[in-house]
Amino acid sequence: MVRIIEADGKKEYLFIKGLEERSRETNEQVTAQVREIIENVRLHGDGAVLEYTQKFDKKQTSLKPIERQELEKIADKCEPKLRKALENAALNIAAFHSRQMENQRGFVTRENGVILGQRVRGLHRVGIYVPGGTAAYPSTVLMNAIPAHVAGVKEIIMVTPPAGDGEFNAAVMTAAHIAGVSRVYLCGGAQAVAALAFGTESIPKVDKIVGPGNIYVATAKKLLFGTVDIDMIAGPSEILILADDTANPTYIAADMMSQAEHDPLASSTLVTTSRAVAEQTVLEIERQIQKLSRREIIARSLKDYGSIIVCTDIDKAVELANLLAPEHLEVLCENPMDYLSLLDNAGSVFLGEYSPEPLGDYYAGPNHVLPTGGTARFFSPLSVASFLKKSSFISYTRDALKSAREDILAIADSEGLDAHANSIKVRFS
Repeated sequence: MVRIIEADGKKEYLFIKGLEERSRETNEQVTAQVREIIENVRLHGDGAVLEYTQKFDKKQTSLKPIERQELEKIADKCEPKLRKALENAALNIAAFHSRQMENQRGFVTRENGVILGQRVRGLHRVGIYVPGGTAAYPSTVLMNAIPAHVAGVKEIIMVTPPAGDGEFNAAVMTAAHIAGVSRVYLCGGAQAVAALAFGTESIPKVDKIVGPGNIYVATAKKLLFGTVDIDMIAGPSEILILADDTANPTYIAADMMSQAEHDPLASSTLVTTSRAVAEQTVLEIERQIQKLSRREIIARSLKDYGSIIVCTDIDKAVELANLLAPEHLEVLCENPMDYLSLLDNAGSVFLGEYSPEPLGDYYAGPNHVLPTGGTARFFSPLSVASFLKKSSFISYTRDALKSAREDILAIADSEGLDAHANSIKVRFS
């Protein structure tokens, strides 16, 4: 079901290369379809969005928004235990992201009268995409909307595919109310992304689109970047577990499968220094999978993109973890905090056997919208900063500009830009 690889300087890198190739795969047919959808929405607005909703979701719907007042009424009917859980998660997420607002504004004054700094404000309007249809993801609503709200975004527009009856999912709408979403439109796919990017008769144009989705949604975001800002281009979900001989194979197996159930393309990797832990994890997977409802998806994911890599020492294991740069990285080692400073490339790091990945997905506070496909080498998790716009400002006095005049003229002359130089000279002629 899941392969065991003895790291020998070659086999482990072939596996990693395979994962990288999966991440780089582009479907030209999908790209062509998405280009057509984007152009149709740009030209025909609501009509195109409704046409594609009926075509792809097989549901009749309208683009009449679900406003704040209606969201509140829906939330009031939510099952109390679920609502309380969502509210508690929202408090944790808001508390974590509120700390990210600290020290955003810089302001410097000098003795010669120079004032330098930056003005920071939330974007005016953002769109969040929440996957839906046959599944419901209220946690995605919280993770996308709460940082935007904390950042001071004035209007949060949410799009999500209609549920099975063409209506909404109550848990998702309850989360939208809790998270401060301004209004919701029941549409999904590339057409919803295009509608947010261009604006239609009903759906307003936004400054930025965030949130995960299928290959059509990801492709639309990629093609529309520049017309609108985006968070990142998300690929299949992934986890890497770093484990020594003290790790519990029962926990490892459960955590690998919790990621594998997302998608047949999801990747679950164990990198361990213990052959015994590796073999016991395989047995645990075979035992636990029998009780899981999504076992067929899990089995396919583990067979195609899962792996257990056995390393001779922990330094090699850490090297592979940094090379893979996973979305989620669990450290199930003795003294897990000792490894935090060594793990440079990961979307989110989970330290110790009582910090499993679902804790981050749903509840702890740090964002679960994370870079995938090795992009954690240069991308960061979704945060308050994702929703902020910064403008620098400069204020010089005449004397301060005079003292800088000759340096500016010298640089302008070196670049052959005499109008730049003239802009300085006329102030002192």
